[in-house]
Amino acid sequence: MGANGTRMKPSKSNMSYTYEGADGWRRWRLLRPGRGMYHDVRRRLPYYWSDIKDAFTYRTVASIVRMYFVNLLPAIAYTLDMYRRTGEFFGINEGLFASALAAMVFSILAAQPLTIVGVTGLIALFNYTIYDIIQIYDVSIYPQFMAWVGIWGAIFHWLVSFGNACDYMRYVTDFSSEAFGMYVGIIYIIKGVEELVNEFAQEGRTAGFLATMIAILYFGTVYLLEKLGSSTVWRAGVRGILADYAYLFGTIFWVGFSHIPGNIDMTHIMRLPVTDAFKPTQPRSWLIDFWNLDVKWVFVAIPFGFLIMLLFYYDHNVSSITAQARQFPLKKPGGFHWDFFLLGCTTFVAGILGLPLPNGLVPQAPVHTDSLTIYETELRIIPTTEGEGTEIREPIVKATAVVEQRISHFVMGLALIGTMTGPLLTVLHTMPSALFAGVFFVVGWGSVESNGILQKFVFLQRERRFIQRGDPMFHIRRRKIMLWIALQLAFVFACVAISQTIAAIGFPVLIILMIPARIIFIPRWFTLEELQVLDDFTVTNDVVLASLGGKPALPEETRAEDWGLERQRSESQHGVPRQRVGSIHR
Repeated sequence: MGANGTRMKPSKSNMSYTYEGADGWRRWRLLRPGRGMYHDVRRRLPYYWSDIKDAFTYRTVASIVRMYFVNLLPAIAYTLDMYRRTGEFFGINEGLFASALAAMVFSILAAQPLTIVGVTGLIALFNYTIYDIIQIYDVSIYPQFMAWVGIWGAIFHWLVSFGNACDYMRYVTDFSSEAFGMYVGIIYIIKGVEELVNEFAQEGRTAGFLATMIAILYFGTVYLLEKLGSSTVWRAGVRGILADYAYLFGTIFWVGFSHIPGNIDMTHIMRLPVTDAFKPTQPRSWLIDFWNLDVKWVFVAIPFGFLIMLLFYYDHNVSSITAQARQFPLKKPGGFHWDFFLLGCTTFVAGILGLPLPNGLVPQAPVHTDSLTIYETELRIIPTTEGEGTEIREPIVKATAVVEQRISHFVMGLALIGTMTGPLLTVLHTMPSALFAGVFFVVGWGSVESNGILQKFVFLQRERRFIQRGDPMFHIRRRKIMLWIALQLAFVFACVAISQTIAAIGFPVLIILMIPARIIFIPRWFTLEELQVLDDFTVTNDVVLASLGGKPALPEETRAEDWGLERQRSESQHGVPRQRVGSIHR
């Protein structure tokens, strides 16, 4: 839907990307290279001008401010973690440059500009795990080795894009996306705790206690302001401002608090380390001399580059999926193949420049779409039988439209470049490191609190007589819900456990395995009716699925269809009147 409220539909020709009904060699995606990328660009290009003119609305302004802080603060927090654990190779300027590079490229060229791309906690984990491995042999080759990891990773990205392999992301359901979101949330909370532990270790008990208080109170401030935004307190305009600028208000207040004269100011807590404007943290040029690495290490970097591709294949595409998830009323098409090709380009550039490799941000991407969503709050009045004039009043919040545009991501990228200037770096240096522990808590808890795993767990704790009979889960055996949660948590805990060891480099493999596990094994333990309640495709919007070849059929649905057809044939052969078989698709 454009800014003027007109509904936009892709033409039939632009929706024609599919392999259904194809025979011979045409049914193999790999043998038709670049087809998905071509259709992605073809579908989105007609909307490019509207992506610009639709941005001239207040929601875009609020989104720019909100997403600048939502992207900047976590990126700095992750970079600060890498700074300490990679021999101070990745610093603040590297993190800002990587985020700005990705923002500019994707806001201008992407088929889905709503997907926020930047520095993530998972790439930080990947980078310092490689550092731990490399320092066993020769730590001096770390910059060149990471450059080749980026180069090989980019090559694998391009192969996947041209091979139309992003289509398989259409099989992502709540089973894997919820488990991945829970894993990310737990990792971020762990990082927040590690940040505070480092404060105690480096500066002592007094500084550690002050840092802990700042982190917890910062988390509480941002969390409370965002909760007020979705409440019924005060007027809708006031609530909206509190939610839109929660990070801004919280950051300004608690940075100022850490400089209050007296005991607080005299307590030496750690501040954000910065370097000169637009310069790398280490005394080097921006371009890494990757051509000086021994050939054997070039080939050693190949499997690491492949693992980067696996991580980004899931992480970035899930970020894009959640930014276009079913709760958002999107009207414009997206494009997964083309965007993954662009991600390969930014991976290549970031690798040879010695930057953290940027990719889609799982917590931030849906927040960006949410910040651009127009919500309307309606009043629902339910009469009661307890007495005349008594009634129940409930607020019903509905998402009516999304301001789908490119400007918010573009301006945010410009702001990140501006943050690399001397004056703003001086401002960043005044920020206590403890603040970024609070950022980890905000982002991590946001991913956990809204997670379907936690919601199902809370459902199991409720007294049965108070559960609404219309709740679909009420009609499912509780032990099946417990089994579902246990299977998801098994993947979550396995990923968390491996992430705390030097084997963390292999965690992308576990993440990818969640997709085939859902397709192959889960239908053996649950009925179709149970899966229709417990699980669903993460993206169901036909406009979005057009980039992935359309909505697929899960194995349990296919078996149900085959069983229905077999039953019809059997009844027809024996003269039994055929009964109408209802649709089994959700």
